[in-house]
Amino acid sequence: MLFTHDTDVALAAAAALVNTMPGSVPGDGDPDRLTSLEELESLYRDQGWTGRFDRDAAELAAVRALRPRLRCFWDEDEAGVVTLVNELLAEARAVPQLVDHDDVGWHVHATPSDAPLARRMAVEAAIAVIDVVRAGELARLRVCEAADCDDVVVDLSRNRSRRFCEGGCAARAHTAAYRARRAAHA
Repeated sequence: MLFTHDTDVALAAAAALVNTMPGSVPGDGDPDRLTSLEELESLYRDQGWTGRFDRDAAELAAVRALRPRLRCFWDEDEAGVVTLVNELLAEARAVPQLVDHDDVGWHVHATPSDAPLARRMAVEAAIAVIDVVRAGELARLRVCEAADCDDVVVDLSRNRSRRFCEGGCAARAHTAAYRARRAAHA
């Protein structure tokens, strides 16, 4: 285990949130996957979020507005990432505390459970990225290597070998490589 459980979970949740953004590759057809309260509720549930959940348009708008900021964790250099971490924590007036609930064991919360969802998402991502930066492992936050994908990846593999997102890009890349090898031998 490279990072603590709560860091792994927060990084995965941040990546999942960022990956709901529409693709930035012109004409790629990758739709926005966070346009409705139902999609927000699904993200909330799938990522195991707890605490306040208003299920309203204002909350949806705040969470959607957070996505481009969190994407910077994958796009910026270390100095830019550190600046963003510090901004997010200062804006939220984060106060880290050890908590133990839901049989997870001791972990860090830096906002109260009744804080707005977007604030909790921002702070949990920032706290997790602190661990990544301190460990000198920022290269584990990368963008999918598929030519037609710009989803983000959190590489928690031992040998830093994860190259593709969870959207099926690895299978498509392997199939294309196989077909290219077959065509070359034919």
